[in-house]
Amino acid sequence: MVYIVECNDGTLYTGISNNVSKRVSNHNLGKGAKYTKTRLPVALKWVKECYNRSEASKEEYRIKKLTRKQKLELINEKYR
Repeated sequence: MVYIVECNDGTLYTGISNNVSKRVSNHNLGKGAKYTKTRLPVALKWVKECYNRSEASKEEYRIKKLTRKQKLELINEKYR
């Protein structure tokens, strides 16, 4: 799965995991990515299930190239 979390400073972090809830918990324990360690707590904003890790990696790469505005639009699409 691909996920986006919002950090305490308002920035967005995109990652992949096969257990998103555990991964977000690890982020909040300071055991996640280096980027999120200084921006705790993080809140899960978006998740997309992928067929396999390769597909998830490609989707993560695609999302990381988006602008902040485009990422926020992606997050808000799930509420439409």
